[in-house]
Amino acid sequence: MAFADLPDVSAAALLQRSLERNRLGHAYLFTGEQSGLLEELALALTQTLHCSQPPRQTSNGDPLDACNQCSDCRRIREANHPDVLTLRPDSKLRQIRLRQIIRRPESPPRILHDLVYTTATEGGWKIAILSAADCLNPQAANAFLKSLEEPPARTLFLLLSTDPGRLLDTIRSRCQHLHVGGASQPHGEGELAWASVFARQTAQAQGGLFSRYQLLGTLLDRLADLRAQIRESCEAASPLAQHDDPPPELVEQWDRELEASIEAEYRRQRAEHLTALQSWLRDVWLATCNLENLALLPELSDATRAVAQRITPTDAERNLALLEQTQRTLRTTVQELLALEVGLLRLRL
Repeated sequence: MAFADLPDVSAAALLQRSLERNRLGHAYLFTGEQSGLLEELALALTQTLHCSQPPRQTSNGDPLDACNQCSDCRRIREANHPDVLTLRPDSKLRQIRLRQIIRRPESPPRILHDLVYTTATEGGWKIAILSAADCLNPQAANAFLKSLEEPPARTLFLLLSTDPGRLLDTIRSRCQHLHVGGASQPHGEGELAWASVFARQTAQAQGGLFSRYQLLGTLLDRLADLRAQIRESCEAASPLAQHDDPPPELVEQWDRELEASIEAEYRRQRAEHLTALQSWLRDVWLATCNLENLALLPELSDATRAVAQRITPTDAERNLALLEQTQRTLRTTVQELLALEVGLLRLRL
């Protein structure tokens, strides 16, 4: 992923200016509504710092962008570079846990402290990416803070968060903040296709409780398909599928890691789908205020207009607040079906 390929030109330009002036910070907090964009920016910066054939360089010969083709760029893209580590929530509680930060008997093969406090394997930057950094549990957050306070030279922390308010103030204060937005098309094709189905079904509905239950069913069917696709993909990539007769203790460990990976990826993609729905509900609110020219999803304007004609601006704004509250509830241990049922059945559509 090169900076030139990013939809948020301003975020890329700010980082490139820091590289050009040799003023790159030791820790960045990338925030925004779309976790995919945050990961793309982190990948672009990581590949740039390690690129062996940069298309652009500073006057000192340091890279300003990534070629996305050299061995280093490919290994980073494939999560196979020894000096780059990405931490993700690894439990069904969607937490980054202490065992991922410091060495414990149950720790995975690679942990953050091993990366930070050993010499870089290839002599360059050591980069730790914390995807969904707001999912650090209290023990992990405190352990991470010690590394963040006094990192070794040429060590870079990239924290990605769609909900930075959940991070410790002491962590936020030690990072340079960069808000990451999107281009005119803020969602992937899968999320857009589903949002289109939901929007058109909503526009054709007659209102009332029965219609909202139908909409809830549409969402639940989509999420069930999503989980099945994620399970199939994660199982194919798991070490369990690549070793014929592994030791029993590894089977148990890999099985736990597989289930955690499935849950973490499902939660991420579920949030992306609900964010697409939020974008459309935002367009409905704008339409009730006669501001359709600011719509994020103009291709859904017919459905947007049909729903906007049925509700008031107050109702439309309330819908946005309800869906935001549903997103927050889903990050807790509340049962998914209950959270979605309470959220969607209260919408005014």
